[in-house]
Amino acid sequence: MKPGIYLAHKPVGSTSFTLVQTFMGEVEAAGLTRKQLPVCHGGTLDPFAEGLLLLLAGPATHLMDLLHAVPKTYEAEVIWGVETDNGDLLGQVTHEGDTSVLSGNILDAALAPFLGWREQVPPATSAKKVGGEPAYKKAHRGEAVELPPSRVYLHEARWLSHELPRRSRLRITCRGGYYVRALARDLGRALGCGAHLSRLHRTAIGPWEDPGPGGRVWLHGPEVLPWCSSRAIAGDEVNDLKHGRVIPFGEVRPPAWRLPEGFPDPEAPVLALQRGRLVALLREQDGALRTLTPLWPGV
Repeated sequence: MKPGIYLAHKPVGSTSFTLVQTFMGEVEAAGLTRKQLPVCHGGTLDPFAEGLLLLLAGPATHLMDLLHAVPKTYEAEVIWGVETDNGDLLGQVTHEGDTSVLSGNILDAALAPFLGWREQVPPATSAKKVGGEPAYKKAHRGEAVELPPSRVYLHEARWLSHELPRRSRLRITCRGGYYVRALARDLGRALGCGAHLSRLHRTAIGPWEDPGPGGRVWLHGPEVLPWCSSRAIAGDEVNDLKHGRVIPFGEVRPPAWRLPEGFPDPEAPVLALQRGRLVALLREQDGALRTLTPLWPGV
């Protein structure tokens, strides 16, 4: 049980927090307290979905916001002709429509306007908070939930296969905060027939792939943010950074992994590495580097 990011597979039916609880149980079994090695996940997957879930341990829990802006890849199965209240197969049917006119060309044309930046209304059963409480809790109590639209980004989307007029398989790459359930809902409305998701699999986040059932991969040091440039620091520089002083820009190494062409730049910080451990996130200031986020004693 060490600080860092763990790539884990969330199976269908379990919640994201279930995996966090299981991991925290392993932490305690190893003789550590939750205060010594706190754990959280790096982005919710719906219970009906499966795939890659990031578990953040120790100082890596402070990296959550930096994971939001990198590419997420999903494969989904869209069911045509039925819209549900939550956008997936577990919801209540709210609309049924005619699918007889659907074709590959029509679906290609319907998908194109959703690419790039646009406003998206999250599903009522999302984790978005309303009055400090997740929307899904209010929806499950039968309360009316109206969520404002969010600015989201869809980088790439293509149909993998069709079994029309019933279903289609879709692959997308998007920024964090994107709701694939909402995309299915909005496609169904644009086509007039209704639609929902029957399957959803998060296959990758940035360069990391789903390890599959039972798999877990530990990442540490520069591996936790491979799209960031890095700077090796010495002992005296560690002391300067800890006390809020700047250090020379020095030799900053380029990222080990590049974002897909055209993907919005997440304005990534510079990683401060001491003997291979990530000890701080740095930002440039007047040609020098200053601590943005301390991660002592390191990841």
